[in-house]
Amino acid sequence: MDLTIYLPSGIFLESEVSKVKGESPAGAFCLLPHHIDYVVALVPSIFSYADLDGKEFYLALDNGILVKQGPEVMVAARRVVAGELGQLHREIDQMIAASAEREKINKSAVVRLEAGFLRRFMEFSHR
Repeated sequence: MDLTIYLPSGIFLESEVSKVKGESPAGAFCLLPHHIDYVVALVPSIFSYADLDGKEFYLALDNGILVKQGPEVMVAARRVVAGELGQLHREIDQMIAASAEREKINKSAVVRLEAGFLRRFMEFSHR
C-alpha cells in the first residue's frame, strides 16, 4: 500500500507500507493491503505503520481523517510527530489538552453568540 500523510503545511510522509494501525472514536483498527476501501475519523493517538520489511514506525497523530482507496492510504491530520513511544505518549497528552482547550473556546463563542441573539430578539420584541 502507498501511505501518504498530509499536514496543513504539506506532505509529512510518503511511503510504501505493509500495514497501518490507528484509532478512531469507535476504537483501534488495522488495515492490510487487501482490506476493503475504508474512511474513518482519527482521534489523537499513536498511529503506526510497517514498512515492506515489517519494521514498525510510530507517530503521535492529532485529529484527522484516513481514507483507504485501493492501494492508496491517505491521512490528513492537524499535527503529526515522529519519535519514540514514551515521547509520543507525552505528545498525545498535549494534543488532547489542546483539543479540549479549542473546544472550550468554541463553546464559549457559541454561548456569546446565543446570548447576543436573544438580547437583540428581546429588544426587537419590546419595540
